[in-house]
Amino acid sequence: MARNPVQFQKGMSEAEFDRLFPTEERCWVHLVQWRWPKGFACPICGGNKYSLIFVGKRRLFQCSQCRTQTSVTAGTIFASTKLPLK
Repeated sequence: MARNPVQFQKGMSEAEFDRLFPTEERCWVHLVQWRWPKGFACPICGGNKYSLIFVGKRRLFQCSQCRTQTSVTAGTIFASTKLPLK
């Protein structure tokens, strides 16, 4: 099983984390880039075109082909959490 490079970062202190990810938005953008490094890919049909849908504070990706909605945290350790990413 491949090692997760984010999980096994050595020497990242809380101060360094705060410097790299000062806002919730920055954390979200980084998570999107980490999850889909080649761009969005629908988990159902594999489509790469999407619309962002805002439901309260939640941001959902809606596939333009099959209309499936997913969040950047779905299927990750952050799924179902009520805590902010930061």
